[in-house]
Amino acid sequence: MGTAQEPYKYDEKAVNTTDETVQDASVGEYTDYQPSPEEERRLLWKLDLFMIPTMGICYMLQYMDKLALSQATLLNIRADLHLVGQEYTWCSAIFYFGYLAWSGPTSYFIVRLPLGKYLAVSVFLWGGILMCHAACQNYAGLVTARFFLGVGEAAVAPGFGLITGMFYKREEQPARQAAWFIGNCVANIIGGVVAWGIGNSASGIQSWRLLFLVLGGITSGYAIILFFILPDSPAKASFLTESERRIAVQRTLKNKTGSAQVTEAFQWSQVAAAAKDPQAWCLVLYTFCVNLANGGLTSFSAIIIAGFGYSNFKSLLLQMPMGLSQLVFLLITAAIATYIRSSRIPAMMLNVTVAVIGVVLIYTLDDFHKIAKLVGLAFVAAFAANIPLSLSIVTSNVAGSTKRSTISVAIFASYCVGNIVGPQFFYASQEPVYSSGIEASLCGLALGVFFLGCLFVYYAWENKRRDRKNGVASEGLDAHDLIEEQNNKTDKEIPSFRYTL
Repeated sequence: MGTAQEPYKYDEKAVNTTDETVQDASVGEYTDYQPSPEEERRLLWKLDLFMIPTMGICYMLQYMDKLALSQATLLNIRADLHLVGQEYTWCSAIFYFGYLAWSGPTSYFIVRLPLGKYLAVSVFLWGGILMCHAACQNYAGLVTARFFLGVGEAAVAPGFGLITGMFYKREEQPARQAAWFIGNCVANIIGGVVAWGIGNSASGIQSWRLLFLVLGGITSGYAIILFFILPDSPAKASFLTESERRIAVQRTLKNKTGSAQVTEAFQWSQVAAAAKDPQAWCLVLYTFCVNLANGGLTSFSAIIIAGFGYSNFKSLLLQMPMGLSQLVFLLITAAIATYIRSSRIPAMMLNVTVAVIGVVLIYTLDDFHKIAKLVGLAFVAAFAANIPLSLSIVTSNVAGSTKRSTISVAIFASYCVGNIVGPQFFYASQEPVYSSGIEASLCGLALGVFFLGCLFVYYAWENKRRDRKNGVASEGLDAHDLIEEQNNKTDKEIPSFRYTL
């Protein structure tokens, strides 16, 4: 048995051979070697112990940073910076303009640059820009900082989704996407406590400025660690031995969604293919609709809770149940998607339906039932548990590196647009009830359920059509299909490809 590095030396060995010969040899190397179940179990355990905490801690810090502006409203940032009317709304929304502006370049860079290093640099810049929030003296300074904060975040979630697709099999991905996304839930649970502690600390500067400095400094510090430990691909994972790297590459070939290369050529034909793909449009429209709801409810959650009759500092602590709700529904739906066949999309529909029930409770109950309204707000957070499931759908169902990165970025672009549009329905004149915003959120979530249903129907129809045309696909390692995969073909171009529901 050769070393794990052998598949990556063929270009040097075959200077005078054709690319096709090299591809055939490479596929032979991977398909001829079959790791034992025990070897694969040991590798999977090692991947889980290293990759999941590495990404989870980063995502926790990122989401705590994102919550900081909402928490800063209860630490008097609006009064100190003299924000009036809809200025706070735009401070929230402008973040997503930055995210949207950088989504296009990100779709190129995550294909062309070493992915782990690019993500680490993005996180470092994110933390530094968050610290710059503490220096803001007026509305203009704050909106500028928020815009560039969006630029810093644009690569992180799509990048983590792609990394998960590199290291894990299709059936393993929902649980692993959910595992690192637990960092989001933890941030919701402890973020309010951290803000409460900083708000009650003795400091020579305003509490909201200290909040930005502390969170930003921790994030940038972690990014330095991330630069040295986050791998660019299984073939470049420094925490694995040579034989483990070989197994890590071989075990994911069945996914038929990528190749073993660290970087790939950017193919404009795959961008066009993504634009014409019905699954892309269903995912984009779903993401826009639910984030229209998320944009307002997340940005104004602290103010909404205070409107139930709680003090500012108590409102910070009462954001914790939202994180707990996310965690519960994340675990439930990840388990459903992992152990029940063709259940990812139904599990996502369940989460959004729970969020609809939560919005209905907030909208229909009066202030006498403020505990029930808090429960409703916690239920609303359930739909955020769909983010890792959405990412697992992309990594499982989209082949071709450029097409996959394009659809990933398109989804996050629609995430931005939804989060920009959503807060515009939360009028300052309606504070703290925000009836128009609640109504818009309800409509967005209901449409989200509809587009998920459309996606499920499309996948089921397309799989049956392919079975009729090409026969029932085998889940084994077919050499011809693997050559197609290593040639960076899309899911539309691989005859044996079937979509995971």
